[in-house]
Amino acid sequence: MHYDTLRDSMVQLIVETSTNLPKDVRRAVQRAKERENAGTRAAMSLATITENIQMADENVSPICQDTGLPTFKIKTPIGANQLEITRAIEEAIQIATKEGKLRPNAVDSLTGENSGDNLGAGVPVIKFEQWERDDIDVRLILKGGGCENKNIQYSLPCELDGLGRAGRDIDGIRKCIMHSVYQAQGQGCSAGFIGVGIGGDRTSGYELAKAQLFRSVEDTNPNETLRQLEEYVEENANELGIGTMGFGGETTLLGCKVGVAHRIPASFFVSVAYNCWAFRRLGVSLNAETGAITNWHYQEGEKIDFADKAKEEVAATSTEQEVIELTAPVTEEQIRSLKVGDVVRISGRLYTGRDAIHKHLSEHDCPVDLNGQIIYHCGPVMLKDENGNWEVKAAGPTTSIREEPYQGDIMKKFGIRAVMGKGGMGPKTLQALQEHGGVYLNAIGGAAQYYAECIKGVDGVNFTEFGIPEAMWHLNVEGFTAVVTMDAHGNSLHKEVDSSSLEKLSKFKERVFS
Repeated sequence: MHYDTLRDSMVQLIVETSTNLPKDVRRAVQRAKERENAGTRAAMSLATITENIQMADENVSPICQDTGLPTFKIKTPIGANQLEITRAIEEAIQIATKEGKLRPNAVDSLTGENSGDNLGAGVPVIKFEQWERDDIDVRLILKGGGCENKNIQYSLPCELDGLGRAGRDIDGIRKCIMHSVYQAQGQGCSAGFIGVGIGGDRTSGYELAKAQLFRSVEDTNPNETLRQLEEYVEENANELGIGTMGFGGETTLLGCKVGVAHRIPASFFVSVAYNCWAFRRLGVSLNAETGAITNWHYQEGEKIDFADKAKEEVAATSTEQEVIELTAPVTEEQIRSLKVGDVVRISGRLYTGRDAIHKHLSEHDCPVDLNGQIIYHCGPVMLKDENGNWEVKAAGPTTSIREEPYQGDIMKKFGIRAVMGKGGMGPKTLQALQEHGGVYLNAIGGAAQYYAECIKGVDGVNFTEFGIPEAMWHLNVEGFTAVVTMDAHGNSLHKEVDSSSLEKLSKFKERVFS
């Protein structure tokens, strides 16, 4: 095998997976747009998503800044050198990271140190199997942390909120899958996809669930029982009203794929792998002698081109709602005038802050004055230009709930007036917003190119020792749009949607499959 050709093929696969949403996923997003009601927050979100898809295509830049933990599934002919394939993938990962197509995501679990090149113990994940064919099949999925954190595993029998007892039968499985969609809410960047593994042990069950995400969105399950189950979940999960980004709406789930494995008598697991709308999964066939790409997977059929309408749709949905202009720093009076549902457009300074920053600020002072400022839960993809200046390549929001233990205290300590991320926050933060005079702003999850275009410059950075995603970046922004989903009056859209979707979930309590 020609090593250089093999490595270059792997670079091409990584870049395409990160920047070019597969055709089957695009069609699923288009179907969601057609179902959604015009003028709603969900419609605005979907319009932003499609513009972001198009921008990533045109810029050859990451669709979402969280490029996840790369997972490869590879089938090789008997006798193929799997060690050489592994080396080629690892070198390709380093190249793609250096070029800003992947965010450096490999963190030492003991020291917290970021390797900077996406390599480390157990990273990337590469799973080989042999087959009796002459070609090599390589599949790659880039699954971000926001949706990975919404994976869930059930041990049957169990009791489920809204659904009651789930037994060790097909109807118990149905209840678990429906509950898995409910519990994800908007934190996994809905509308999403789920892969389900029935059976196995705790480890193989999750592996089976993630393996389902490598299927085409539009395939048909050859197992009739599972086919009916998939169709039932796809149809009825959208009745929960969670909607895009958890804003409420007509589409919560874009696809459901289910696989089954034998189990031991004592254990009955239902494992669910949740994936966001930014379903970055591609594959290639390689010539085993040369390492060259001979075919692409998941790219059959029509490619939905969002170029003609994306920008117009975003502009149209923005004009349908009043937009409130905010320039940071903001005052308590301005913040207390906002209410849940308001659309805001931010200019001025944003400071990024994720897990490492929040932990640090809970114990130390801050090197910059955060009074009246906005903290953005974001781990951007950053590169230096030829002059040595930092350039933002992708900058969508990260899931905010991870900061719940710290957020309210930090806002009070430093005078922060707004935090922005995705998926909402919990009761401790909501109480602090009311007491202190603050709001939570929900940006559109996964819209990394859309928001990168709103960033006009990088004015500084602190805490680079935490790694690029965890550093505090000082961003100069214009026209940065988000929705108020938690306000200073004790109101939370996330709490409302959770309550209403739980009520709707209870309608699916009665037995369907016997």
